[in-house]
Amino acid sequence: MTAYVRLLSLICFALSLLSVSPARAEGGWPRHLTSVKGEIVLKQQPERIVSTSVTLTGSLLAIDAPVIASGATMPGHRIADGQGFFRQWGKVAVAKGVKRLYSGEPNLEAIAAENPDLIIVSATGNDSALPFYDRLAALAPTLVVNYDDKSWQEVERVLAQATGKEAEAQKSIQSYAQREKEVKARLRLPPQPVSALVYNPHAHLVNLWTPESAQGKLLESLGFTLAKPSAIVLQASQRLKRRDIIPVAGENLVTGLTGNSIMMFAADDNKALLAEPLLATSPAVKAKQVYTLGEDSFRLDYYSASNVLTRLEQLFSAK
Repeated sequence: MTAYVRLLSLICFALSLLSVSPARAEGGWPRHLTSVKGEIVLKQQPERIVSTSVTLTGSLLAIDAPVIASGATMPGHRIADGQGFFRQWGKVAVAKGVKRLYSGEPNLEAIAAENPDLIIVSATGNDSALPFYDRLAALAPTLVVNYDDKSWQEVERVLAQATGKEAEAQKSIQSYAQREKEVKARLRLPPQPVSALVYNPHAHLVNLWTPESAQGKLLESLGFTLAKPSAIVLQASQRLKRRDIIPVAGENLVTGLTGNSIMMFAADDNKALLAEPLLATSPAVKAKQVYTLGEDSFRLDYYSASNVLTRLEQLFSAK
């Protein structure tokens, strides 16, 4: 009888191990990830990540993912440092030894030389390497991440799932959320609704941020209301594949910028927009309710979003 009881106990113990193993597999490796290019399988936690998207590199750094190299934008540009890394996280990249691989079109030889075990590609934007996907996927598992319909927090969660950095992502998201709550309680908002945008004075072009953009989501989470452009502007934008911006130019500027206030991203100076003749009758321009949120707000990640909070607090804190 004692032997029988002992055998029964061993069987129960074995069954208990089997019952928890699926949960362990879900949080461990291998992992099956789905992107716009289909499913990829990561057999183990990545240790050598190459980012072809300078936009996504900031989110990888924020979750302490092992990104060893990254594509870059034009060095010394108003939004970038001497390496072509975004200013809001450039020093972090240097401290972590992230190598600059190239600026512009992906250099496949340089990427291959880094022997990556995961390659990150953005689905849209000027930093997208999607046309090179097949050649990149031949080098290493390649994950395509779409950031034009997500908040920066959602982007972090996607990248955390691919890198096993869920705890780090949650920590940065919660840290930001606490700061956001504190800032929101102190804000006295400008006249609503607002047109949120990036302005190119040389082309007389505005890119309006939509509610699906990370910028739009940030403002709405703080209580701002995004202004809706005219039906004509919206119809013209339907041909665009991106969901985060609506380009507005020429005679459509005044019907596109319908907000009572304007929030300028990727800008430290509002003089050019205030002087734009095509916007002379804009309600926000006439009332000089035009505010800048800093050059580093062009693409949002944990670092730049935190800087935007600081800027909004400086502009609109209730006295």
